[in-house]
Amino acid sequence: MPQIEQLAATWGSQVFWMVLIFGIVFLVVGLGMVPKVQGTVDQRDSGIAADIAAAEHARAQADATEAAWRARENASREAAQKLLAEARAKGAAATAERLAAANAEVQARVDAAEADIAAQKAAALTEIETVAVEATQAIVARVSGITVSEQDAHGAVKAVLHG
Repeated sequence: MPQIEQLAATWGSQVFWMVLIFGIVFLVVGLGMVPKVQGTVDQRDSGIAADIAAAEHARAQADATEAAWRARENASREAAQKLLAEARAKGAAATAERLAAANAEVQARVDAAEADIAAQKAAALTEIETVAVEATQAIVARVSGITVSEQDAHGAVKAVLHG
């Protein structure tokens, strides 16, 4: 077979051209393309690392801001509760003062009414005694025909009423 016989004669030149092509491909790919790809990968990795570092820094700032906000919120809440307690205390004191004033006014009215009732009772009792004395004199005069003095009738009525 003539093809096989040519193989021995062309084998050396095929190996040479194969080594030469692979060398050129290696130089083009290995020295031209790979460094560019590796540079892009390195740049991407450094960008990602920078982004992660920036995110960590931002998270730390956000945590610090949140802690400060919570501290301000707690302080504001405490201040509001303190103001509310003070307002309640002032309101309770004002209510107690108004209630005491109202109680004093009511008590003064009750005392005045009791004094008025006592005065009216005394006047009514005096009037009743006077009417009873007159009635006693009239009854004794009609029943027995005897005239009773006002002092005797008054003494008798007083003994019955207060006795």
